[in-house]
Order: sequence, then C-alpha cells, then structure tokens
Amino acid sequence: MVLDRRKITLFGAAAVLRLILFVAFPSLPKLLAGRVEISTPVTSFKRLQEGLFLYTHNVSPYDGGIFHQAPLLLPLFGLIPATAFSPLTSLLYILLDVLCAESLSQIADSGESRQTRLYKSPRRDLNWDGVTVGAAYLFNPLTIAACLGRPTSLFTNCAVLYAIAKACERRPFMAMVALGLASYLSLYPALFLPPLILLCFDARYKDEKQVPGVLSFALTHTAAFFSSIACFLFESFLLTGGSWEFISSTYGVQLLLPDLTPNVGLWWYFFIEMFDSFREFFLGVFWLHLGGYVGGLCVRLRTQPLFVITMLLGLCAIFKPYPGISDTALYLSLLPCYRHIFPLMRYTFFALATLLYASLLGPAFYYLWIYAGSGNANFFYAITLVWSLGLSVIVSDSLFAVLRDEWEVERPEMKGKDVRQI
Repeated sequence: MVLDRRKITLFGAAAVLRLILFVAFPSLPKLLAGRVEISTPVTSFKRLQEGLFLYTHNVSPYDGGIFHQAPLLLPLFGLIPATAFSPLTSLLYILLDVLCAESLSQIADSGESRQTRLYKSPRRDLNWDGVTVGAAYLFNPLTIAACLGRPTSLFTNCAVLYAIAKACERRPFMAMVALGLASYLSLYPALFLPPLILLCFDARYKDEKQVPGVLSFALTHTAAFFSSIACFLFESFLLTGGSWEFISSTYGVQLLLPDLTPNVGLWWYFFIEMFDSFREFFLGVFWLHLGGYVGGLCVRLRTQPLFVITMLLGLCAIFKPYPGISDTALYLSLLPCYRHIFPLMRYTFFALATLLYASLLGPAFYYLWIYAGSGNANFFYAITLVWSLGLSVIVSDSLFAVLRDEWEVERPEMKGKDVRQI
C-alpha cells in the first residue's frame, strides 16, 4: 500500500506539473511544437493539425506533401471536439506520459535488467524500484518538453514501452501487437523484433528446466507481429478510401528522406551537401549502418535481450533519419533499470556535461542561423554533432559497463581491478 500511495503521489505530481505548464503558459506548447529539436517532418503536431483539417474536409491528408504520419492517428484526433481541441489534446499527452511511466515501472519491477534466464548479475541487489524509474522518466526535462511540444512520437514511445512491459510479464502476443503498432506508426521499431522475441522467450521459460526450441517460438511470434502490421495497414487502406498513397507518404519519406528539414540528427545536413548521383548509395549505407547493429548485439548479448533493446533505442536516437528529443528521453528512461552498472561507467560526467552544453547552445545556434542571419547551417549542425557525441558516449559506456559486469561473473578474481589493453 505504501508503494501504491507513493506511485500515485509521484505520478500525480508529474501530471499536475504538466497541466500547470499547459494552463499557466498557453503560448509555450505552440512555441515548443515549432522547435526542430522536438518536432520533425514525421512527428510534428502542426503537420498533424494540417492533415486533420484536410481529413475532416474530405480531402486526402497526403495531398501537398505536408502530412507524413500514420492514417489511424487522424480518426483518433478527429474524435476531439474542435471547441476543446487544445485542452483535450494536452490531457491526452499527459495520459500518454503516465502510461509510459507505468510501463517503465513494470519493466523495472520485473527484474529482467538484473537477472534473466541465462544471466544473473553479481550486482543485482543494487537497483531502483519501479516507482523511482517511472518518476525519473516523468520528471526528466526532455520528457516534459516533448509532452508540451506534443509530437506524435510519444504514441510510438508508449507502444514500445508497453511491448517491453508485456514481454517481461510473459504476455508475448500482446508484446508483438504493441510492437506492430509502434512499427506501423514510426517504422524503426521493427528493428527491435529479434531482441523482443528473445526477451519474450526468456521471460516465458525463465523458471522452467526444460526449454523448447527458440525457432518455433520465434516463427510463431514473428507471424503475429507481421499480422498485426497487416491489420493496421488494411485499416489505413479502408480509412483513406481504398488508396495506398499513404505508404509512400509515411514510410517512403523515412526511407528516402525527401524532406531535409533540420533536426538533431545526422542525416539532413549530409544529404543537403550530397550530389544526387550518390544519394541512393549513401541512403543504403546509412540504413545498413542503423540496421547492422541488431544482429551483432543479439548474438553478443544473447543473455540480456532487454539491454539489446535499450542499446538499439540509444542508437536510433542518434542515427535514425528524423530523431527528436523524445527519442533521447525514451532511451534515457530505460537506463535507470540498469542502476547496478552505474558504478562501472567511466564517462558519465563528461557525457551529461556534453548533453547539457548542446542543449543550451543548440537553440542559440539555430536562432543565429535562421532568425539573426549572423550564422549558417554549420553552426547548428556542429552543435547537433556535439549532441550525438554525448549520446554516443553514454551508449558505448553503458555497453562497456554491461560487458564488464558479465566478465566479472566469468572471472570473479578480477572484480574491482582496472582493465588495461596490452
């Protein structure tokens, strides 16, 4: 009962804080919705409103090349009365954040980050409970800014966390459906399918001595994943009047990158400077680079599939075509589940200082470039490189800490000793 009261207090305080910001600063959500750090061409709330206007007036929302989001979002927001659209959407996004925190709480309390079917950390007693992990997400400034900016990526984040939570709760079918929804909304969560299947398998047979083959389990749940996507696509086909136009306008935009609006990622500036004759080649290279991590991480970290998902979330926050701060907030929200590896991380201060540095200078450099006219694109792209550097350090440092934790299980006599390359 004490934990329930604590959860209600913390989660309620976070919801009230967001509500106060929405009400006390009515111009703030509109300001943040236009920030390139929060909104991208495929998640922008302003573009969603334009698509919704066309949809409610019986015009294809994909005419004009502005709206690049999943069709099923339109009837959801279409249910909201126009007279109370702003306050009700604010409540919807607050609810999404609370649902994300609840999923994180379930993930942390499952203990999958510390003890799996194949691995038991020697530091598993060093951990934070689910309420603390959920509160860390809710009171993260990046999470609050993303909630106020209302990008549709929060729906994807909620679906991803729900899928992980259901996998940890031994409900693999629900996990596949949730991941299918996330992949339908944003495409990139499909990369999480292999580690999520491994997580479902390990959680399902965690306490059993006789374990069946993973291949049949994987095939069955892969079929469930693609079937759920097929259902969502068919519903979208019916919603758009029997047209498949939304495929190229949603997923084609993410694959081919026709919209080079600046964001905190690495792709936009690179392809602005790219000769057209090399564009297809480097699109393939960039996507292969992002997808190439999946197989290696699943093999090397087979004993810890939840950490593989966490790593992939961090890599997507850096290397996906249209990243935003909500992607970074999603990755950082899972790191507190690995409280036991924090003492093994070496560059935490440097990484956090780098992210803070980029967070402060990013808006300033963008203002100098776009509004003051005293800078150029190099100003903003340079600070996005610094942002990506900070995230890369956290990702690589957490990977080192997990590998060191595993190594000390294999060689307990080396616990506490420095690692030196000879």
